[in-house]
Amino acid sequence: MDRRNLREFEAAARERLDPAHYDYFAGGAGDEVTVRANEAAFGRLGLVPRVLRGTGKLQTDLTLLESRAAAPVLVAPTAFHRLADPEGERATARAAAATETIMIVSMAATVAIEDVAAAAPGAELWFQLYVQPDLAFTERLVRRAEAAGCRALVVTVDSPVLGRRERDLRNGFHDLPDHLCCENLRDGARGDRVRPIVMWPELSWEHLGALRRMTGLPIVLKGITHPADARLALDHGTSAIMVSNHGGRQLDGVAATIDLLPDIVAEVGGAVPVLLDGGVRRGTDVLKALALGAAAVAVGRPVVWGLAADGERGVAAVLELLRAEVEHALTLCGCASIHDLEPDMVRRPC
Repeated sequence: MDRRNLREFEAAARERLDPAHYDYFAGGAGDEVTVRANEAAFGRLGLVPRVLRGTGKLQTDLTLLESRAAAPVLVAPTAFHRLADPEGERATARAAAATETIMIVSMAATVAIEDVAAAAPGAELWFQLYVQPDLAFTERLVRRAEAAGCRALVVTVDSPVLGRRERDLRNGFHDLPDHLCCENLRDGARGDRVRPIVMWPELSWEHLGALRRMTGLPIVLKGITHPADARLALDHGTSAIMVSNHGGRQLDGVAATIDLLPDIVAEVGGAVPVLLDGGVRRGTDVLKALALGAAAVAVGRPVVWGLAADGERGVAAVLELLRAEVEHALTLCGCASIHDLEPDMVRRPC
């Protein structure tokens, strides 16, 4: 079926997924105010195109932390891809490689990072990490990511406890089916026992320093929403910042990420790239984020919808559709390059 927008991929995915699994991917914390706000906030922003600028050939590619991408759209880390398709993260990685897209592989993937890398030689992979209280285990995870060829660590910092997701509570969805597990949590030092992910309220900037001493990989902090934390991230040697409210899955009521972006961009002052996730559903959303200072955006749920709708081909179709929409919107905004976008090309509500 020819799907013309990401909403149609979501509709197809909802038809094919177990209802509890659809709710796991689609749902958020509490009343899901933040889930809705992430998308709605883009709709309140208006583009202000330029004209008569003879754009010609478009340039959408970029390099982030020495990883090249054909467009300013990354695959955000999302868990449990094998709930959407038997090939799971292997299929997602192959689609990402085919479309020249950076994929951030979740620590809670249902395919081990080594197998994800083997399935898609040449893919640009980053690894998402929850720092664990057992720092020796954390270091073993880091070493596996390094050995698999990951080019950066994306450290999620907004999860001292798990968000209260009422859809999952209502559905009784607590654990993966018996034939699946979080393969990155197999601990070779403990007989390949699968460890739980521990949400750690004591996690602090001090532990980030310990992680920095473990690896030479660039560290991206995912989950920054306050400018003061962006400043602390710079002070602690962070290589990039991802403005994220975890897709509304942690604390309900957090502001939309696109609304938080400008203050964080101003605080960072160009010292490191600022990325954004949350609510991106159109190429025009990508342009708005870039115009307001993001280097790139990441998409999570749309990738899962593509995977559930049509496996590897579905993921590739989602990523290709977003890139085509970015190119189309760039031309209509009078820009030859993603780097031509400026803040005055977005009108914010009064």
